[in-house]
This record gives sequence, structure tokens and C-alpha cells, in this order.
Amino acid sequence: MPERTASPLGADLAAFVQGGVGIVAASRNARLLASIGRAVGCRVDDDAARVTIFLVPSENGALLEDIRASGRVAVVFSEPSSHRTVQLKGVDARERAVGERDLEVLAAYADALDAELASIGFGDGYARALIAHPPGDLVGVSFTVGEAFVQTPGPRAGAPLATP
Repeated sequence: MPERTASPLGADLAAFVQGGVGIVAASRNARLLASIGRAVGCRVDDDAARVTIFLVPSENGALLEDIRASGRVAVVFSEPSSHRTVQLKGVDARERAVGERDLEVLAAYADALDAELASIGFGDGYARALIAHPPGDLVGVSFTVGEAFVQTPGPRAGAPLATP
């Protein structure tokens, strides 16, 4: 496991990644072929060092298999109305069960994403349909934030995020 260092997430960035953003996760297999999938929410631990994304296993089999094998994950968080985008990477990702507190976080995320998408003209409930999943078909993937990058289109895209 990598040495634990200060998280690049401050309070503002932690709020951003847990807000009304689209979340896409990726990993790779031993042959370096990418796998990718949509997450249905995010939770940042109180110390902002570990992040948990929530995936639907029935839709993300290859991604979860690659994360299990490599421990590597890259997650992009993008706000549709502004295109503000950040990428977080970890090398110690592992699955974990979804708890009651996680379900509260997921409900708040669905509300935030619904409001965000409504602000740019998508109908009420569009976000909920986008991230819908069968009951019980959900797993958390937790990782220590090792690297963080600006990915908003423009001249700073790819620049490392500074540690607060």
C-alpha cells in the first residue's frame, strides 16, 4: 500500500466530487486494456484522504475485475453546466459493502445530479433514470487519493491539483 500523504482534496473539492457531477471510473487489465463505467455516486471520508465511488456490478463487471486485479482506478468527475472536471487516481482501490450511511449519500447525490441536469434543460427525474440500478446491485470501491488533476477543457487540462 502506498505511503499515506496529505490528500489533494480540500473541503471545496470534496464537496464538488460529491455534488451534481457525472462520475466515470476506469481501470486496466494486465494487458493494459482499459475498462470504463459510470459510477452512481461518491462519498469522501471525513479526512478527505479516501474516496468511495459506487458502481453497479451487473453493469461494470470488467471494470470491477480490473480493479480487483490491479488496485488501480482513475475517476473523472465532471459538472455538466460548467464542464469543470477533475480526475482522481488511486493504486489501492478495493471493494467494500454498501452501508446505510452510504445510501443517504447516494440519495443526496441523486438529488444534486437531478438539480444540475435540470439547470441545463433536462427533465425532472432524468438523472435518477440515468443512475438507476436494481435494489442490492451496488458495491463501493474505496481508494486513497494518490494523484489529482484538473481536466476541465482549456490550457490547464492535465495540470496536477495542488494539495491544500
